[in-house]
Amino acid sequence: MLRVLTSTLRFPRPWRPLETRGCSSNAGAADREIQVCALAGPDQGIAEILMNRPSARNALGNVFVSQLLEALAQLREDRQVRVLIFRSGVKGVFCAGADLKEREQMSEAEVGLFVQRLRGLMTEIAAFPAPTIAAMDGFALGGGLELALACDLRVAASSAVMGLIETTRGLLPGAGGTQRLPRCLGVALAKELIFTGRRLSGAQAQALGLVNHAVAQNEEGNAAYHRARALAQEILPQAPIAVRLSKVAIDRGIEVDIASGMAIEGICYAQNIPTRDRLEGMAAFREKRLPRFVGE
Repeated sequence: MLRVLTSTLRFPRPWRPLETRGCSSNAGAADREIQVCALAGPDQGIAEILMNRPSARNALGNVFVSQLLEALAQLREDRQVRVLIFRSGVKGVFCAGADLKEREQMSEAEVGLFVQRLRGLMTEIAAFPAPTIAAMDGFALGGGLELALACDLRVAASSAVMGLIETTRGLLPGAGGTQRLPRCLGVALAKELIFTGRRLSGAQAQALGLVNHAVAQNEEGNAAYHRARALAQEILPQAPIAVRLSKVAIDRGIEVDIASGMAIEGICYAQNIPTRDRLEGMAAFREKRLPRFVGE
């Protein structure tokens, strides 16, 4: 168990900085469907994945998925990333789900392999070591909601529309929706939403507990992003190793009985004891000052 938990954290050394420090700072970056951004100044430590495929409403096509996997692999190697936000560069849309036009051209075998790849993508998002936040400023349907469900936290515009609508297309959720929605909302409610293919507004989703926060949309169409960024700013000053270990303890513990979960918590706590940040937290408390956590 200890070996498994330790490998999950994957704190690499030496530190390697992000290649992209702004969404369009590199030549050709603005043409990519997935762009990696790292904020600077007081927001340093917040990274963003910008989904930018306006021609297909951020649908999950082959190129989109490949670039998203590449971005996750890059960000995972950066120890300065303390929070990761998923946002859209397409107004009115978070992610419209599967690219059904592209999928029509696939054979049955190719469809199976691609959906398996989508499932792997959502697993990579869920396993990202730092907290992840989905900023849902528009439609999040099918695979788009599955992507958001793979994130730790979700923020939506009140007017956003979301749902696992696959049954209305002769399909069923295949990228984790049948597993993550029940864990989020409970079995009976998840079944109702999946069986009916019901669409929810952001406000309705918050009432059910599907999203953490719902905010009124603004004229720019990015109110959820601003709320997600404010939430990231709350996480940013906290001890990053303790935050990551907390994520492991919760994610692993929720899958097992309470006694095993307590053991997982104990293993995670033990890994945090020798960190410099734990000593800094105690020193700051003693000296009545704010702590300065460095992630070591």
